[in-house]
Formats: sequence, C-alpha cells, structure tokens
Amino acid sequence: MSRIAFLGAGNMAAAMVGGLLARNPALAAELSCRSGTGTTAAALAARTGITHARSLDELITPADLVVIAFKPQHLAAADPRLAELTAGKLVLSVLAGKRLASLARAFPRARNIVRTMPNTPAAIGAAITPWCTLHPLAEPDLAIVQLLLGACGQHLPLAEEQMDAATAISGCGPGFLFEYIAAMRDAGMAAGLSRETATLLASETVLGSARLLVRQQADPETLRNQVTSPNGSTLAGLRRMEARDFRGLIRETVLAAKARAGELSADT
Repeated sequence: MSRIAFLGAGNMAAAMVGGLLARNPALAAELSCRSGTGTTAAALAARTGITHARSLDELITPADLVVIAFKPQHLAAADPRLAELTAGKLVLSVLAGKRLASLARAFPRARNIVRTMPNTPAAIGAAITPWCTLHPLAEPDLAIVQLLLGACGQHLPLAEEQMDAATAISGCGPGFLFEYIAAMRDAGMAAGLSRETATLLASETVLGSARLLVRQQADPETLRNQVTSPNGSTLAGLRRMEARDFRGLIRETVLAAKARAGELSADT
C-alpha cells in the first residue's frame, strides 16, 4: 500500500481515513495528516492512530499520494513549498470548485492530479464521488485512487466539463434532499403528527425508497406508479405536485446550483 498524506484534517479527510481503516486496520501506519492550526490533525491522529506530521516535509516527503483537503479558499495562499514537495507525487484534491488547471498551477511538478467532488454521505461510507484527472492515470495510480474513493462509497469518472453538473446533483443534492425531508416533516406536523414521528416517517421513507430504487434498478416512474392507485391518496398528492410544476422547480434548483458551481470554478 502506498503512503497517503492528508493536507487538511477536516470532515472529508476524516471520512476517507475512517473508510480506509475500516477496510484494513493495519493501514494506519501508512497514513499521516497535518492541518493549518494542528488542532484537527491532532484530534484525527489521536482518534485513528495515524501519524500527525509536525511539518510539511514530514508529511509529504514519504508519501506517494497527497490528498489536498483544506478549505478551497486557502489554495491561493498555500505554502509555496508545496510545488516542490509534491514533485513526482500523485495529488488528489477534494477542493470544491477548483479546476484541474488551477490545481496544476499550484502543484506543477505532480506526476498527475485528480479532481474529486465527494459529498457529505462520505462520513458514513455512502458517498458518490465524481472525479476527473489532468492526464490518464497509470494502472497503479488508478488502483490507489479507486481504493481511496471507494473507502467513501461509490465513485464515478467523468470529463471535467461535467463536474459542475455533477456538483449540482451529488455535491449539492444532500442539501436539497434534507430540505425535502424537512418539508415532509413540517407537512406531517400540519397533518397532525408530532415532530418526532413526522421526522422518523419522512427520513425512513426516503431512505427505504432510495434503497428500493437502487436495488431494483428500475425507473423511478415505474416504482412511483406501483404506489399510485386510481383515485387514491398518492394520486391526489401527485396531481398537486404536477399542478405546482414540482419537476420544473427541481430543474431550476439544479440548474441554479450548476450555474453557481461554474461561477466558482471560473473564479479559480
């Protein structure tokens, strides 16, 4: 196993470390981390047994893969020594909105650069992570990228021009879905349920329905129709959604998120 260095030790780095260790506990000796203040890195190291590097040299020199996991806005002010320290190494970025061209300027001598867009379910190993690369990956590098991203859940290689759209669906999607669940909760309360009961029914219904969809590999419309009886309760609700152009609203939501993702990428 290649040595992996995490520059940044926040939630996404912690999710990746946790996923890797769950697959192979002996891997802790191969992992190290460092953060700007040192606080989050110290906490992650204490919790997982990985190494807390005291300097950039100690972190990066022995590593083969460097995961860039600090806040995206810190890239422009990153330590200039990183350009030399990452020479010949594989660099994988989880920085939202940072394009490969920007990453290549920051890490000009890296042997390859991988841009990824994980989502928050990575914290429980249930992410879907789109990714793209500066150059085609060599087989050994492809294997380590798949291992690392697989520790967070599923992953999907895409062309970079598709990353803004993927960000709008999978990166922003959890936020949209949580808002939907909150709306279902509020509607349940309006219908006479307690907050606790409405929250449980809404969240478990969304979870179970999504699992059913994935397991049966059917179109969502097919499963929708299986729930919809003529003149039934589901049909009454669906007709109201159609009257209010529910799909149109979701389309506008995703396109707005995609447009903003494009603006953020263009800024970098």
